[in-house]
Amino acid sequence: MVATILIADDDAVQRRLVENMVQRSGYETVTVDSGDAVMSHLMNPNAAAIDVLVLDLVMPGLDGMGVLEKIRDAGLDVPVIVQTAHGGIDNVVSAMRAGAHDFVVKPVGIERLQVSLRNALNASALKDELQRIRHRREGKLTFSDIITRSEAMAHVIAMGKKAASSAIPVLIEGESGVGKELIARAIHGSSERSTKPFVTVNCGAIPDNLVESILFGHEKGAFTGATERHAGKFVEANGGTLFLDEISELPLATQVKLLRALQQGEVEAVGGRKPIKVDVRIVSATNRNLLDQVKAGHFREDLFYRLHVLPLTIPPLRSRREDIPHLVRHFVARFCAEENRPATSVSGEAMALLGQLPWPGNVRQLENAVYRAVVMSDGGPLGPQEFPQLGAPASGPLAPEPEPFVAETVPLAATVIPEAEVPIAPAPGRTLPQAPVQARAYGSASLLDEQGEVRALDDVEAETIRFAISHYRGQMSEVARRLKIGRSTLYRKLDDAAARKASADGDI
Repeated sequence: MVATILIADDDAVQRRLVENMVQRSGYETVTVDSGDAVMSHLMNPNAAAIDVLVLDLVMPGLDGMGVLEKIRDAGLDVPVIVQTAHGGIDNVVSAMRAGAHDFVVKPVGIERLQVSLRNALNASALKDELQRIRHRREGKLTFSDIITRSEAMAHVIAMGKKAASSAIPVLIEGESGVGKELIARAIHGSSERSTKPFVTVNCGAIPDNLVESILFGHEKGAFTGATERHAGKFVEANGGTLFLDEISELPLATQVKLLRALQQGEVEAVGGRKPIKVDVRIVSATNRNLLDQVKAGHFREDLFYRLHVLPLTIPPLRSRREDIPHLVRHFVARFCAEENRPATSVSGEAMALLGQLPWPGNVRQLENAVYRAVVMSDGGPLGPQEFPQLGAPASGPLAPEPEPFVAETVPLAATVIPEAEVPIAPAPGRTLPQAPVQARAYGSASLLDEQGEVRALDDVEAETIRFAISHYRGQMSEVARRLKIGRSTLYRKLDDAAARKASADGDI
């Protein structure tokens, strides 16, 4: 899902003009005709989330200055671009003091509006990212710091908030790189233990002979090399949360001692004479199916049921593509600040292709790809050339090599000039072809199939979309505009068409 812009103007003509320019710039729009409607939308928890508000200052009833005041009083964090037919310095100063991010004078040109929107989105992303980093360092990260617009993630967050209000053991499941530790930190930061320690243990990175010592501690002289007393992670996390990452990698012998610690609320250090009472909230995570590990004899069944009280499954990034533009925008803002680079943005073409990649490494892979793009950029918006994985199957440390992509030809009438085959969308685990598509000079589609029967409406629609993507050389914003549909609708239709083809080919 791309950024959503709320446009407020009582003049229907001006409202439509701004709406058209915003849509041409590649954003989704919501329009209202009054200040009261603005506040009603912003305060409605079920309404679409707004990234930027374009606000007319002069409106009957609640005017623009009144809206700015109400936004400030309500503590809403949405950047506002005010527009007015009167560009006097007094209006500008008053609006800026009231919290506006920028202003434009009617009638605004599309280039000026694009710059203002881009700057507002970048500033908002940077502000949120700095707050997120500060919360993480202070151990106060909450679910409001998680970047998502996905319905699947909304369910995970809702369950996580309920879990945070109790001491119930949570098992976070999901592929590597989906953000399991982020959810664990949010559970801790939203709980009563937020002021206490959050201790992380990567169970897969500890040598087998040191697992007990690191988890439960050891006394001086307990074994060769134990020159000092070590408290252990359970004692370090006393009163707070212990996050056991990759819990499936624990040796069976250690699993027995961990089960006793969870049941009795006490740990016994290696070489210790008496157990130590601890008050620890356990959050564990795994990228494997623990039940399969139990059946294979690699994980204790009694420990499984002790940890698997409230399972949270985080969907992979390819199942929540609407989060990609927002994640990209925040990563760009963060890395530009960290690398002391001028604030930049991502071009529409690059964003469209980022939204179609399979991302086997999930959010971590996306983060690394954006990091590389920011560092290697020579200035200006990040285009496809800064993301080489867009033009070829991802390989190397960033992601495992996917299956080769097989392009689908478009069956047009004989009057069509021959061209390269164009895929409608990548199937799961596959990427876009390396060669850029070629635009058709002209074309026509047949309404009959090879048997002389009328073709299904879905097939005709998919063919039209393929032709449009080819004709406009993969510029998804232009494709959506010409087809008179939203970009999110376009991506959904692409995914549906790919799923139908895969089903017909016997892939699923």
